[in-house]
Amino acid sequence: MSALREVALFLPSLDGGGAEGVFVELANEFAARDLRVDLVLAFARGPYTGDVSPRVRIIDFKSARVLGALPKLVRYLRLERPAALLSGLDHANVVAVLARQIARSDTRCVISMRAVPSAIYRLDGSGGSRMLLRFMKVAYRFADAIIANSSAVALDMSKLLRIPIDDVHVIHNPLNLPRIEQQSRAPIPHEWFANGAPPIVLGVGRLDPLKDFATLIRAFAIVRSRRACRLVILGEGPERSKLESLVRQAGIADDALMPGFEPNPFAWMRQASVFVSSSLTEGCPNALMQALSLGTRVVGTDCVGGTAELLEHGRWGTIVPVGFPGAMAAAIGDSLDAGANPDARLRAADFSHERIAQRFLDVLLPEGIRA
Repeated sequence: MSALREVALFLPSLDGGGAEGVFVELANEFAARDLRVDLVLAFARGPYTGDVSPRVRIIDFKSARVLGALPKLVRYLRLERPAALLSGLDHANVVAVLARQIARSDTRCVISMRAVPSAIYRLDGSGGSRMLLRFMKVAYRFADAIIANSSAVALDMSKLLRIPIDDVHVIHNPLNLPRIEQQSRAPIPHEWFANGAPPIVLGVGRLDPLKDFATLIRAFAIVRSRRACRLVILGEGPERSKLESLVRQAGIADDALMPGFEPNPFAWMRQASVFVSSSLTEGCPNALMQALSLGTRVVGTDCVGGTAELLEHGRWGTIVPVGFPGAMAAAIGDSLDAGANPDARLRAADFSHERIAQRFLDVLLPEGIRA
């Protein structure tokens, strides 16, 4: 048994998304607890690759598509026989369940939901998404356990996929609080962060329609018309050209910066005056949680998903309606004017990576760590 893997984590890749960051954090923490851990990837690419602990073995199937990784995952399960397999992202979840069935493996198969499915597929509406949803409704019933990263995700999935809510484990995303604190102290070599510079309003996330950075840009333009301030949006994605055009149309090009994907967003969060989550939907918003952990003021939309849940419905930050620039602008202005704020680091402590990792292990290896 000494050569066998105890825990395997399966993802399409390590591209710069929230699920990928969460899985790397979990893999590293599992390995730190002396478990034998594999990070199994359809294709080992992406900015998080360099964050993987040397104690975690990376398995690269070199498959451009997740479905193409199915035969190799079947072979992996038969040869390596991990005690538990954790998968993330819907198409990878379907492949993981299918591979375990084909391999006839006794590996415990646990799938995780990282987003609100009805919101995602309603906003997408493509034929491919509808097909994936049908596969999910069948495949997820064969998983040994299901983890949702917020109560909102669990409830939505239960209704949409007709899975008993009591069968879903709610475990929020982990925060490596010491690492976030340490990296947040790094200097930012940009003149906007010099002493005495105007306050920074910050957004972080993939530049896609679901993040609704367009509303943030419109809201910031309102705030900027009334006071000196600057906007930074960290991230990359298909909406870049559209958002850059909107910045120019709003007349804020001199006060808006979109530098792309930033491997250390924590330094920017620490020095920002306000962090804004403008999303249309969020499962368990990592960037918002990270900003909370640094004590940064937070404004978040009352979107479908876990934002209001994490903020305990306004206790730790301001909640505004989805898609309303005026309301968002008012909240940003109030946050810039506010005095002492509640110490949101108290809330962030609920999501420490040690605590969250243990909860994952309780589901993955319910009979204890296999020697």
